[in-house]
Order: sequence, then structure tokens, then C-alpha cells
Amino acid sequence: MSDCIFCKIVEGEIPSAKVYEDDHVYAFLDLTQVTKGHTLVIPKDHQKNVYELEEQTASELFKAVPKVANALKQAFEPVGMNLLNNNEAPAGQSIFHYHIHLIPRYEGDSFDVEWPDNSGNYTSDDRDNLAKQIQSQLS
Repeated sequence: MSDCIFCKIVEGEIPSAKVYEDDHVYAFLDLTQVTKGHTLVIPKDHQKNVYELEEQTASELFKAVPKVANALKQAFEPVGMNLLNNNEAPAGQSIFHYHIHLIPRYEGDSFDVEWPDNSGNYTSDDRDNLAKQIQSQLS
């Protein structure tokens, strides 16, 4: 038996407010409900984070995400939606089973996602160099 809380949810050992399920994916309401309908979409098999996410698992997971997102849109009529994923503790991951947060957005909600604009710190050449470094790791 796994100590992973999400694996226990998938196995039915811990109750959840299930939103969607197929052979590969399970989606359920997040306990925190950052906004109404805040849903987690997870692979049924345990994979720690995006770095360990197998291609086939990612395919199945991301195939389900628009289905769940559209169901949230139909049910609650949000004005927008954030898709959020944290990988490793320094990035805010607290449960080490890959998951995507679907966070419906509403006028005047209190959820805030902000990041600084560092565009002035990088020239076009800097961005080209960064892109080449990434591309070299994909070959």
C-alpha cells in the first residue's frame, strides 16, 4: 500500500468529491476550493512530477483536462480559468503525485497569480541563447 494520499484517493481508501474518472485519470474537487469548482486532475498511476511523467500518461491526462475544464465552465460559468502545476517543494508542490489544478476564475475572486515582468533583463540575443540551450537538450 502506498503512503501517497492521491493514490489512496484513486483506490477509494480516502473519500473524495469525484468529478471525472476514466481508465487512466481521476479528477476531484480540491479540499481548499481556492475558488468554486477548484479541481485536481491526476494520473491514476503514481508519477511524482512533470519530470517523471511518462509520455503516454501525459497524453491521457491532457486529453481529460479540456473535458473537465469545459464541464467546470458549463456548471459554474467562470470568466476564466487558471491551469496550475507545481513541481518540487521550492515551486510549491506539497503532494508528490503529479496533479494539475483547474481553478475557475470569477469577477472579484480573491485568488491572485502574479509574476514579475523581467523582459527588460533579456535582450533578443539572450533569449536566442536560452532557446538554443533548451533545444540542445531536446536532441
